[in-house]
Amino acid sequence: MKVTPFLMFEGQAEEAMTLYCETIPESRVLDVTRYGPDEDGPEGTIKLARASIGGTEIMIFNSPVHHAFTFTPAASLFVDCSSDQEQEHIIGVLSKDGAFLMPAGNYGFSRRFAWFNDRFGVSWQINLP
Repeated sequence: MKVTPFLMFEGQAEEAMTLYCETIPESRVLDVTRYGPDEDGPEGTIKLARASIGGTEIMIFNSPVHHAFTFTPAASLFVDCSSDQEQEHIIGVLSKDGAFLMPAGNYGFSRRFAWFNDRFGVSWQINLP
């Protein structure tokens, strides 16, 4: 048995996956299936992909159907960083055009912690233990 986080986008899967793989160390695309002709999604766009984000496998889906829901901060991706520079870089890149829930700071449970939704709505907790 295996449990894998699953992120559903509506047209932004490739942009999000690329940003995450370029920003989080030890990340890479594992495989991609694209919509073909006569399928529900736009031909050539990601249908389903798997990426290793910081060593954790995540499934990434581009839904051709508009849903009445999106991501929620109740489920987030939690990243423990190894240095101040690494944390600052990740926060700077992923929070751009997003919204902070907790700006970077010392909240008592770690040296520095930030929680935000990125521009796609995915919630991230970036920690410096």
